[in-house]
Amino acid sequence: MMDQLDAPLGATPVGPPFPQGDVLATQFLQAELEQNVRLRELSFLDPVCYVYNPLEYAWEPHEDYVKRYCRSPKEVLFLGMNPGPFGMAQTGVPFGEVRHVREWLQIRGQVSKPAQEHPKRPVLGLECPQTEVSGARFWGLFRSLCTGPEAFFRRCFVHNHCPLLFMSQSGKNLTPADLPAAQRERLLQVCDDGLAQAVRLLSVAMVIGVGRFAEQRARKALASAGLQVRVEGLMHPSPRNPQANRGWEAIAKARLEELRVLPLLTG
Repeated sequence: MMDQLDAPLGATPVGPPFPQGDVLATQFLQAELEQNVRLRELSFLDPVCYVYNPLEYAWEPHEDYVKRYCRSPKEVLFLGMNPGPFGMAQTGVPFGEVRHVREWLQIRGQVSKPAQEHPKRPVLGLECPQTEVSGARFWGLFRSLCTGPEAFFRRCFVHNHCPLLFMSQSGKNLTPADLPAAQRERLLQVCDDGLAQAVRLLSVAMVIGVGRFAEQRARKALASAGLQVRVEGLMHPSPRNPQANRGWEAIAKARLEELRVLPLLTG
């Protein structure tokens, strides 16, 4: 039998039938709820002083995102690292810059507050006035390429490796890579397991890590799980990346063309 690593993108999935519509979305959400239980068992020490989990306090818009757009198997999974303070931390959607989430993705839902909120990083939900540049670039690219969100999500989905946002006492954003080794390894194991489960549920043929960390983590997690899934990388659109500031959209389009993903979005 042809495995996912060898199957060309756009080919009919090989194997048993997959759950469709509400069933698949419900299974995906249930897997995330089970991951939340494991994440609550973890503890984080200095330099981490605040931990936001938008899959708890922003569950309503996240659920809307999954139920709208995760209703069938996906050939390509775009994988981010973890939430940004003005993206998924506000909206519950990966790379979830508020304007694109509201206007293009048409996501709705009430957002409450994390258990401990940093005064410099308030959660304002879908009313947050601040733009997350990475998310605006990311969703802006696909908005320019696709006739609508349904065209993108027909064969693709977007997910984060880790659903948690970490901050220092000053409010500085900390990535999983910034955590002390012991805390980091426990966290990454839970997130690796969650990624493998998501890939299995969606019958993903290719994972595209957005940024080097997500790409490397996907390679490790899926290899450890025994999943033969193609893993590639895409430059992160972060404004901290000087190269991304010199025309990320053109660079990303060229990379998607190279990976033969562009026809899936525009066909």
